[in-house]
Amino acid sequence: MDTSIHTLKMLFLQLGLKNSDDAMSEFIASHQLSKNQAIEKANFWNTSQAQFISESWNEDADWCVIVDQLNSLLHQKSA
Repeated sequence: MDTSIHTLKMLFLQLGLKNSDDAMSEFIASHQLSKNQAIEKANFWNTSQAQFISESWNEDADWCVIVDQLNSLLHQKSA
């Protein structure tokens, strides 16, 4: 059983993205999604990233809460 606590930094690392505070802030600022755009359908993910996000979200996996947090951050300007 995986008992590790998942964080946004760990999610970025899991997705193969730079996970410094500056890199994460830059990614979020430059990858905003429109109001009704699903996070897993965003055109900036590669196939494996989109699949991980979709599976984490749809299967209510351990990563679900952090994927939801990233989803909120990527939609913050469309609210």
